[in-house]
Amino acid sequence: MKNRRCDEQNRMSISLPALSVNEGMARSAVAAFCAQQNPSTTELADIKCAVSEAVTNCIVHAYPNGAGVIYITVVLYADGTVRIVIKDKGCGIADVRRAREPLFTTDAANERSGMGFTVMENFMDRLAVRSRTGKGTVVIMTKRIGSDPAIKE
Repeated sequence: MKNRRCDEQNRMSISLPALSVNEGMARSAVAAFCAQQNPSTTELADIKCAVSEAVTNCIVHAYPNGAGVIYITVVLYADGTVRIVIKDKGCGIADVRRAREPLFTTDAANERSGMGFTVMENFMDRLAVRSRTGKGTVVIMTKRIGSDPAIKE
């Protein structure tokens, strides 16, 4: 397997308080950084939506008793792949497989749809979720962007 670190073109890391007012900032910062790869408007919209879902999950579920921190790392690779890691040090997910099922939610009382992971999975090429109860969750999303100039909008 090829060493992906050698193919890195650029990297960004930010951390933000897990507050709802910062969801838009996270989405915009990631989108602006990914713009270097010359994505189509559709690709950029997909990334923004997936990031919004992941960050919202941190805000709503990871820190139910108050604000924590959301850590975001974005890596751009030479082949046009973008890797987005969104991490929290919150309560964690007891059953990741169940949490990834469409319509599953632990917050039905607040009208949560339980579609966050499904949305991320549909807008990105790959989604991985690792979590430990009491330790936090890491969401890793990858997408190949800017690879077909014929589909640019």
